[in-house]
Amino acid sequence: MTVSITSAFDGGNIRVLSISESESGARAELEIVKDIHSEFYQWFYFRVSGAAGAPLELVIVNSAGAAYPYGWPGYSARVSEDRENWLLAETDYNDGRLTIRVEPDSNSLWVAYFAPYSMERHHDLIAWAASQPGVESRELGLTLDGQPIDMLTLGDGPKHVWLYARQHPGETMAQWWAEGALERLTDEQDAVARQLRNKATFHIIPNMNPDGSRRGHLRTNAAGVNLNREWHEPTLERSPEVFHVLAAMDDIGVDFAMDVHGDEAIPAVFIAGFEGIPSLTERQLELFTRYRDTLALRTPDFQTKLGYAVAQPGQANLSMSTAQLAERFGAVSMTLEMPFKDNIDLPDPDFGWSPARSMQLAKDCLAVLAEIIDDL
Repeated sequence: MTVSITSAFDGGNIRVLSISESESGARAELEIVKDIHSEFYQWFYFRVSGAAGAPLELVIVNSAGAAYPYGWPGYSARVSEDRENWLLAETDYNDGRLTIRVEPDSNSLWVAYFAPYSMERHHDLIAWAASQPGVESRELGLTLDGQPIDMLTLGDGPKHVWLYARQHPGETMAQWWAEGALERLTDEQDAVARQLRNKATFHIIPNMNPDGSRRGHLRTNAAGVNLNREWHEPTLERSPEVFHVLAAMDDIGVDFAMDVHGDEAIPAVFIAGFEGIPSLTERQLELFTRYRDTLALRTPDFQTKLGYAVAQPGQANLSMSTAQLAERFGAVSMTLEMPFKDNIDLPDPDFGWSPARSMQLAKDCLAVLAEIIDDL
């Protein structure tokens, strides 16, 4: 059987330059395709057919020009033959080329930057969540490609909590996190969930960037715009996703917000805050610090040593959602980052950082929120 490679499906991204076959196996040279109207690229997702039982070498030749080339050293690609279990593949980065080596057991192998979260699965998640008791599904508006911007609301408490994921579509661990959060919050036998629903109303946007997700982008929407640089002045022409979400926030209010992401280079889970906003209060900072430090105590998958530099007073970037919401609403807001690599303190040699760990982290994050909810 002749080896074939395609990415012509939901979330796919790769360009095939060449495929060579011999008695010792097959080798392909590939390129990641840039986000539209943008220089960003790093997300890849493709299927290899016809390579069962022989060594396969996949070389991404334009890796050095990716958005975050320092994310490649120490990174391992994910591969799957059933699209349910995503295992680490032998991967190395040398001379600006990322090489993935695997010997498939079947003639259909999927290869991805991280375990994908398709738009079809997104719609399944919305349909399932909307059928749970006490959950309301609402379409906030449409994207530039005409896809719905979905929000799920549950709980009847006075505090307004916003959880939103995947502003950057290639950071699929963020939507796995959102699925985990919904699993816990809709569990009527879960005491933490019951307490949270009594004390807060949750507004959850599992996918902030449907267009980029379907198109196989790393970081931008259908206009090539990075949504997490639009929160100061979103427009329907450039960033309808942020425009509609922020309008809903203005209408409802925000007490606590978590923006869920993935980080290409740092091999750890961490949180970034809003320390540099002009109107920073001691109350905001104390609650943020308490949340962060308590989460580090509750789960070994979270830590506080590695992370981003803290903005100096008055120097926060208000085009980013975490800073904008803290400044605009006086909210306790934060950006949660999970690794594309693995948790360096607690590595998993088979799966690395994974959908299951992302979902469990969401449940741990909610448990810590329950500890501070009364003080928001």
